[in-house]
Amino acid sequence: MQDKPRGLFITGTDTDVGKTYVGCLIARQLRAAGHRVGVYKPAASGCRVANGDLVSDDALLLWEAAGRPGSLADVCAQRFAAPLAPHLAALAEGRSLSAAAMREGFAAWRGACDVLLVEGAGGLMSPLGEDDYNATLAEEFSLPLLIVAPNRLGTINQTLQTLIAAAAWGDGLPVAGIVLSHLGLSPNDESLATNRQELEARAVPPVLAEVRDGADGFDADVDWFALCGG
Repeated sequence: MQDKPRGLFITGTDTDVGKTYVGCLIARQLRAAGHRVGVYKPAASGCRVANGDLVSDDALLLWEAAGRPGSLADVCAQRFAAPLAPHLAALAEGRSLSAAAMREGFAAWRGACDVLLVEGAGGLMSPLGEDDYNATLAEEFSLPLLIVAPNRLGTINQTLQTLIAAAAWGDGLPVAGIVLSHLGLSPNDESLATNRQELEARAVPPVLAEVRDGADGFDADVDWFALCGG
């Protein structure tokens, strides 16, 4: 795509691992540094009904964190109620997920922001239709991946598998790094003491930072703008 913005494609090793929380923190930091921030979610399912309309809380949080750029519909135009993969949620409502609209929504941010944060729906290999996956969009949008992984037992396997999938997709998807999320996790999980060390020893992309539950920032200073592909 011509004249695409700099940005990151935020994906996770699983659902509900803190992608939106991490995206919001990054958006606020980029805004504080003086950048115009755009946020985009190609599709969202599991949306709630408010005033007769479907609302994606993830999209709403990202929009607020970015300073309400454009309209909320610009952030996520394709919203569905069922807590299923977006194309299946659409079918359950007698609708369809538009592959073209997912691309057009991304292209609409050209020139409207300095940096664009895209949040995928689910993990890297979560489907977005018969032929599309989050990996498909990450490749087409040419944005480096930011992988959000929960700091819990099993995350080493899940994170390395996500990295393998990224490397094997097409010519390989670039990965800016990994963020370990503590959101909603048990403090009694003994793997918390060793997960980061194990990932740093086994993963090529760096573990950039960790984020604690309820924290308003990361445990390390990260130059997010420098990590955004352009």
